[in-house]
Amino acid sequence: MSNFTFLQSTPAFASFATVAVAAEKILPIDPSAAVINCRRAMEFAVKWMYSVDGSLVLPYDDRLASLMDNEDFRDVVGPDVHQRMKLIRLLGNQAAHNSRNITREQAALCLENLHCFLDFIAYCYADTYEPQVFDPALLDAPAQPVPVVDNTTEIELKKLIAENAALREELTARREAQQPTYVPKPLDLSEYKTRKIYIDAMLIDAGWVEGRDWLNEVELPGMPNHSEVGYADYVLYDDMHKPLAIIEAKRMCVDASKGRQQAKLYADILEKQYGRRPVVFLTNGFDTYINDGQYPERRVSCIYAKRDLEKLFNLRRMRTSLKHVTVNPSIAGRYYQEGAIKAVCEAFDQKNRRKALLVMATGSGKTRTCIALCDVLLQHGWVKNILFLADRNSLVTQAKRSFVNLLPDLSVTNLCEEKDNYTAHCVFSTYQTMMNCIDSVRDEQGKLFTCGHFDLIICDEAHRSIYNKYRDIFNYFDAPLVGLTATPKDEIDKNTYDVFDLESGVPTYGYELAQAVKDGYLVDYMSVETTLKFLDQGIVYDELSDEDKQEYEDTFTDENGELPEQINSSALNEWIFNEDTIREVLHILMEKGLRIDYGEKLGKTIIFAKNHPHAEKIFEVFNKEYPHLPGYAKVIDNYMTYAQSAIDEFSDPKKLPQIAISVDMLDTGIDVPEVLNLVFFKKVMSKAKFWQMIGRGTRLCPYLLDGADKEKFYIFDFCGNFEFFRMCKGHPTANQLTLQGAIFSLKAQIAFKLQDLAYQTKELIPFRQGLVADMLAKVQELNRENFAVRLHLRYVEKFSNPKSYEALTYEDTLLMGSELAPLVAPDQDDAKAVRFDALMYGIELAYLIGKKYARARNDLLGKVRGIASVANIPEIMAQSELLNKILNTDYLDHAGINEFEHIRENLRDLVKYIPYSKHVYETNFTDEVLSMEWHESELENDDLQNYKAKAEFYVRQHQDHLVIAKLKKNVPLTHLDVETLEKILWSEVGTREDYEAEYGKKPLGEFVREIVGLDMNAAKEAFAQYLNDTTLDSRQIYFVNQIVEYIVHNGLMKDLSVLQEPPFTDQGSVVELFTDLTVWLGIRAVINRINSNAIAS
Repeated sequence: MSNFTFLQSTPAFASFATVAVAAEKILPIDPSAAVINCRRAMEFAVKWMYSVDGSLVLPYDDRLASLMDNEDFRDVVGPDVHQRMKLIRLLGNQAAHNSRNITREQAALCLENLHCFLDFIAYCYADTYEPQVFDPALLDAPAQPVPVVDNTTEIELKKLIAENAALREELTARREAQQPTYVPKPLDLSEYKTRKIYIDAMLIDAGWVEGRDWLNEVELPGMPNHSEVGYADYVLYDDMHKPLAIIEAKRMCVDASKGRQQAKLYADILEKQYGRRPVVFLTNGFDTYINDGQYPERRVSCIYAKRDLEKLFNLRRMRTSLKHVTVNPSIAGRYYQEGAIKAVCEAFDQKNRRKALLVMATGSGKTRTCIALCDVLLQHGWVKNILFLADRNSLVTQAKRSFVNLLPDLSVTNLCEEKDNYTAHCVFSTYQTMMNCIDSVRDEQGKLFTCGHFDLIICDEAHRSIYNKYRDIFNYFDAPLVGLTATPKDEIDKNTYDVFDLESGVPTYGYELAQAVKDGYLVDYMSVETTLKFLDQGIVYDELSDEDKQEYEDTFTDENGELPEQINSSALNEWIFNEDTIREVLHILMEKGLRIDYGEKLGKTIIFAKNHPHAEKIFEVFNKEYPHLPGYAKVIDNYMTYAQSAIDEFSDPKKLPQIAISVDMLDTGIDVPEVLNLVFFKKVMSKAKFWQMIGRGTRLCPYLLDGADKEKFYIFDFCGNFEFFRMCKGHPTANQLTLQGAIFSLKAQIAFKLQDLAYQTKELIPFRQGLVADMLAKVQELNRENFAVRLHLRYVEKFSNPKSYEALTYEDTLLMGSELAPLVAPDQDDAKAVRFDALMYGIELAYLIGKKYARARNDLLGKVRGIASVANIPEIMAQSELLNKILNTDYLDHAGINEFEHIRENLRDLVKYIPYSKHVYETNFTDEVLSMEWHESELENDDLQNYKAKAEFYVRQHQDHLVIAKLKKNVPLTHLDVETLEKILWSEVGTREDYEAEYGKKPLGEFVREIVGLDMNAAKEAFAQYLNDTTLDSRQIYFVNQIVEYIVHNGLMKDLSVLQEPPFTDQGSVVELFTDLTVWLGIRAVINRINSNAIAS
């Protein structure tokens, strides 16, 4: 008798039924073989499903992992069965490939999970079905003869599909009919099963071997309980069987921190017994925390590998104080470099921090500083393995070269180039390369780049590279982090300082550009700001010469004989390349640029071009205008092969080219001290990037100018960049999602809004169901074995369950946008159709939340006009009625969700037909210089020490100060309190003039309150009369609660117009909610009182 006997009555199941029975029979003899056969039976069954079920489309390969993780397959089996299958595959792989000892309990769990999966198959595909219950007692039966199974046999999937072709239609229909009524047997994730499914897998992935490196349920006498004995869930050992760590496991639904005290007591016992305190890990399978005895408890991505824990203890023994370090002056000999290194050492040692940010002016030697820092940390036993990350190959190559030159005894490797030296102590890599290597690089002990592998991570040019999906690298590796940058951004969602746990504007150490110039460590510049008519005003037909008008007519007259009155300046160097404009730029550069060799040769120059065609056109015009200077100019951008060799040639003062025409590649991070001229032939919208580009010229270069040192460089600005940034403009770089990720986030928000009673219609109910099905599929297809997905596993698992979508909350939509949307992979759908989806979902969401969408509407109309312009295509002709309604009636004015979704569904596949002309025009109209102005440098760009940053930092750091605490607690200020604030803000932090320059006449109490907010309890106490009033209805209480939330966050509510916007209007307007005006007036009086308490009476 076997738990799998029920399969043998169906001949179609023979291929996997025999193996399943064999797995059960061999359990008493060899648990490992039982697990291997479980995996084998499951693989045969999965392939059989693909052969008979028409809804299962083969993925790119037929490995079991690919077949199981295929979206279609996950949809069919459901999340509960799939989770069980995952355990079988993981343990099966370990048993087969790593000679791992599988316990009987693990094998029994695999058999139970296999039974659940095969029961599902029988329910969906068998002619007849009888409910099955797994009987553990059958596993205890005496050893019986094991059915003979040919373990060398492999099922050829394509052959199997051909053999079962006749059954596909019948069995697919049967499964589609049966599956909806199947009741899954959900995983009862007790503490034990949480361990087996998640924690054991985490340990296996890190290379631990059960029974050798780790023991379960280790008895520890001396616990303060009735029996005086405790049992540690896991103890991890070194080769001498001395405990390295303990793991306290909790059920997945329980906060991991619940076991904190229990784990501490276990660690106390082991420390007393072995003379060394083990590292403590707390985990529930999703959230894992470490207490290593040095730093405060912190969250980590997974359990350390054995070699990482051994390294941690070795470093701990060797580590010496960083209080009085000596910096190697031959590496970093400048005062500010030593100051930066000592500031990091102080942060790591005395302040016990794990992150530091060095904000140093471009050209001040950030790389040398971090090399000297590594030297200090290596000598004092703080680090062994170092990771240096940058966002471009050229930056990685340059950094590695510097490390090799200055620390020749340190073993190094560049992952972008070398594939056989992974074990070097200093690893250089781009972010993308490291993302790929984390899961793929292995050695004889398993995964190499485990979460504890590195002891220090250096992030170069942190202002660009640390955001978006690459931030997962820093969440994965548990290592102290040092960021190097010249221009940190201080923006919501992407705040460099926040990443490093620092106050905005207050880095670990800062060295300003103006100070570097004053100290003589960097070179000043002079800007040559030139206005060219076409780049400033565009090309206006009426203002051209007669000869140019003829060329204009010949070039731009369309098929209808119509001629545009002018060409906007934005078209220049995008799709119109005017030769004379480029000629003027080059002539100014060649005539006014700084020169070397007694004026014979133009100094090294970088021209920042708009795009590759623009760069090529500049190159072409230069060669035409200066044929006597062959090799003088060269395009260096991402289109070329061997770009690094071209950069090396440009960097060599003895070699040509003198002019590098660059598109992005030379904008940042390239060190060429000989550069004397920069040419901005494009607009730069980011202030951070603008100053990085200027930094290409700031480096010192002795004896460059005929024996004299380089003292200045020129910046030729032809696109108004200096003027643009003088007006305090500039756009922060967006926190970009993939298009599919953005759509996923939009769908989540729409699904949340559609839960409202007003949208429970026969059209919108299935629409929401469709959105949920789409999101569910996207989450379920995520590869759980990818390290980035595992970092968000709690949310992946939560939103893989259809029940999580039944009552979405606003917080759910935020989590889905921040935790899941960045993981959503692009699919194979037409990109133009996907962009149209994003446009329409954006309009639908705007409609639901009552937001205006004029720009999106214009974009929609533009696309509809484009589709209508090719209405001769049959597919478009079929939608002519809809197109006419959109273009020629007020259809959009009265459209709702149903209409917008109708538009999306019917037009998304038609946008690919919109004609798109990539025609490029080359012209030679005569351009002219309107003005040329020379300006001295403007170095007040560095905002690190400004009054605003210092004042706000002081307030946040001193919230326990008597007066500041009063403001936070809503205690009225006295005149004496105001005098105290005046002393702080007008004497200690800065002057009254500084304050008023930033904040005008704003009362000091208001300024402080806006920073610290209002204590929640104080706010609730102020509104207690209304929150506890049983006569108020739920809508009124909701409204009051929203006011409380607003004031807690903002400190005050000075502008009552916010009450006319969501979320205050979610339940109705003030007039609708408070028909009794006296109630509203009372609430308003409380608001006024809170505001006035911040001002002395």
